[in-house]
Amino acid sequence: MAKWTFITNQGLVLGYIARNPRSTARVIAQAAGITERTTHKIIAELEEAGYISRKRVGRKNQYQINLNLPLRHPSYDEVMVGELLQVLARKKVDPAKEQMKLPISIP
Repeated sequence: MAKWTFITNQGLVLGYIARNPRSTARVIAQAAGITERTTHKIIAELEEAGYISRKRVGRKNQYQINLNLPLRHPSYDEVMVGELLQVLARKKVDPAKEQMKLPISIP
C-alpha cells in the first residue's frame, strides 16, 4: 500500500515557501520530497490562483504569500491560508506535557 499524508504537495510547497521565501525550486522539491518539475508546476499553479507572487531578486525568486485567501476546498473555504500556515509553523508538542484541545467534540 502506498504511503499517504494529510498535507498535499501544494500544502508542503506553500509551507516551505512561508518559512523560506527566497528558496529555490530545487531546495523546495527536496524538502517536500517531490521532483523539481512538480515543484515548478505547483509554484505556477499557486501563483496563477493568487496564493503566491514572486519577484526576481538577482538570480533568484523571492516569494510572497497572500495570507488572506481562503482554502480551496468548499468545506474549509472560511479558513484563510494564513491560519493554516500558522498551524503548520507550530513547534512540535510533547503529548506528555500538553494535551491538544480540539475545537470540536468527537463522539
